[in-house]
Parts: sequence; structure tokens; C-alpha cells
Amino acid sequence: MENLDTQDRKILNALQRDATLSLDALADLAALSRNAVWRRVKALEDRGLIRARVALLDPAALGLGLSVFMLIRAGAHSPDWSARFARATREMPEILAAYRMTGDLDYLLHARVADMADYDRLYQRLTAKVEIADVSASFVMEEIKDTTALPL
Repeated sequence: MENLDTQDRKILNALQRDATLSLDALADLAALSRNAVWRRVKALEDRGLIRARVALLDPAALGLGLSVFMLIRAGAHSPDWSARFARATREMPEILAAYRMTGDLDYLLHARVADMADYDRLYQRLTAKVEIADVSASFVMEEIKDTTALPL
């Protein structure tokens, strides 16, 4: 982050809040010309600091009102099992994030489903694809903070 100047930080913060901002709006925020902002955004993309520009959808409006965190204890610790588990999680669109963890449990999954019955279908499909020693699920009752914006 030490290679980011004030204008780069302003551009990145603005794009994290709203990736649809025009070059003119970004130029105003960063106190730069439109062309200078375009060059900076292009450079930030080329450096990999901007990975993608996406639309954030409202899960509840799309019928995916139940957020669940699944704590997984691996069924095995072989490279083959790990590869099958990674493939299974990537193939299931309900699983938004999958992390290999330290500590007592091996993996943490975040999923979005319609309801408990939908979660059960997800659980059944996952356990049919790969042997899992233990699954524990926690369901979100209230989303206090949910952001994709990184602190700059």
C-alpha cells in the first residue's frame, strides 16, 4: 500500500463504493483530469489492485434470505480429497466463499440459500460429492456489517 498515493486511494475507495462512477466523477473526487484518472485506473488494473468490477445483488430480493456459515472437518487430509473438496465448493453456486482454516476445524464455508430446506439440499449435495467427517452450521440472524470494501 505504500506505493499508493492520495489520488490512487481516493479512486480505489470511490470504486469500492460504486464501480459505476464515471471517469468525470472519479476525476472530481481525485482532483485530477479525466485522462489522468483513466491512466491511473488502467494502471491499478494492470497491477492487479483492481481484480474486477461487479454488481452487488440483494440476496433477500432474489429469494436467498438465509446466510449460513458451515464449519467443516475434513474427511481426509490427502491431496486428492483436498482437490475434490475444492472442486465441489467451486461448482456449487450457493457457496459464496470457502476458506481452509487453522484450528480445530479445517474449512469455513459461507453460503446463501432460500431457507432451511434449501440448506439441507446444499448439505446433501456437498456430502454426496466428498466425504466429510463433520459439518456444523450457524445461521445468520442479523447482518450487522457486510462489506466488500477493503480499508485503505
